[in-house]
Amino acid sequence: MFEKVLIANRGEIALRVLRACRELGIRTVAVHSEVDATAKYVKLADESVCIGPASSMQSYLNVPAIIAAAEVTDAEAIHPGYGFLSENADFAERVENSGFVFIGPRPETIRLMGDKVSAKQAMIEAGVPCVPGSGGALPDDPKEITKIARAIGFPVIIKAAGGGGGRGMRVVHTEGALIQSVTMTRTEAQAAFNNATVYMEKYLENPRHVEIQVLADQHGNAVYLGERDCSMQRRHQKVIEEAPAPGIDRKAIEKVGQRCVDACKRIGYRGAGTFEFLYENGEFFFIEMNTRVQVEHPVTEMITGVDIVQEQIRVAFGEHLRIKQKDVVLRGHAMECRINAEDPFKFTPSPGKITNWHTPGGPGIRVDSHVYNGYTVPPNYDSMIGKVIAYGETREQAIRRLRIALSEMVVEGIKTNIPLHQQLLHDGDFVRGGTSIHYLEAKLAKKD
Repeated sequence: MFEKVLIANRGEIALRVLRACRELGIRTVAVHSEVDATAKYVKLADESVCIGPASSMQSYLNVPAIIAAAEVTDAEAIHPGYGFLSENADFAERVENSGFVFIGPRPETIRLMGDKVSAKQAMIEAGVPCVPGSGGALPDDPKEITKIARAIGFPVIIKAAGGGGGRGMRVVHTEGALIQSVTMTRTEAQAAFNNATVYMEKYLENPRHVEIQVLADQHGNAVYLGERDCSMQRRHQKVIEEAPAPGIDRKAIEKVGQRCVDACKRIGYRGAGTFEFLYENGEFFFIEMNTRVQVEHPVTEMITGVDIVQEQIRVAFGEHLRIKQKDVVLRGHAMECRINAEDPFKFTPSPGKITNWHTPGGPGIRVDSHVYNGYTVPPNYDSMIGKVIAYGETREQAIRRLRIALSEMVVEGIKTNIPLHQQLLHDGDFVRGGTSIHYLEAKLAKKD
């Protein structure tokens, strides 16, 4: 096994990776910006290196500084976590070319799946069901674009090929707005992703967001670890996630899961990954693949007993997967609330010093957070400060435990979105299960 791993990230995922390494007997290096010098994971790591000021561009996105930190600490591998450089093929390539192991897929795989056009084409070839669409990049000719849209049928959605995280999308309901929407999306895509390529898909009116977690090694083995429902979203950002997805036939899950496994083998995938689908009227439609560990991985860990982060590390070291598909058994139900430092209903960030911090406990409760009493939430990064996960033998028990956990949680000095979670966990439609990706925004708009 690796002797030393550098963790190229911050926050709760840095601590999560650190704990996985410690359990495997691996020494850790935490890199950090100046503002994160007092973070919990920095203090717990065997070594730490400051890689720049608070700005992400000068620290957590500073590739030369991260590589240099790995060199001076004699690390063997680099774990990118999620966000930042985790799906950056150039970074993965730089890591490998510098003599280190990138704990994730090969650079060429990240490139393939990072471009939504090439990813969709690869999935079509692998037999994974996809949303009806343009079948590739949109042409420049407005007449051809209109022809494609008519064939698909309105409404359609224009997407940036290099987009992600809910950015680079525009829904078009009428033919009159089509060409201007394509032009605007191209301009925004070029500015945000340095790639003006866009494509078109059928816009599904009331879908759910269901994703399949996979693990694969470099020896041609792959498994899927069930599914997650991440439909409770605001502006394409997930708020609550759960596993398994309520109300979906297991045979349908098994069928799409096996196709995801087949796709992994076809493209030579290595590591942990997630196939994201829209699910509507009993059908799955592939939208993208995340070539990294997901924020919501704990709910899958809770119902399968598989440590996804440790498996990432083992696979990167060259080991064979230790589990076969027949070994994957789903037990019970798990649900996760993302705790953000923000106004619960205006959603404005709320950085600052946490004057009182108390996390819940009890049967089936897991809290993943880097925060502690007296910790100052910096204004420079994503507002998520932790995750509260509840496990139960049934979905109903998981919800009850999560309600109790949130009622016990104390965060003072800043605002958090806990009140929003408490409302949602008592919402009749959510409790019944199966709400669409538009449900939360419609609910908030109605309240306003």
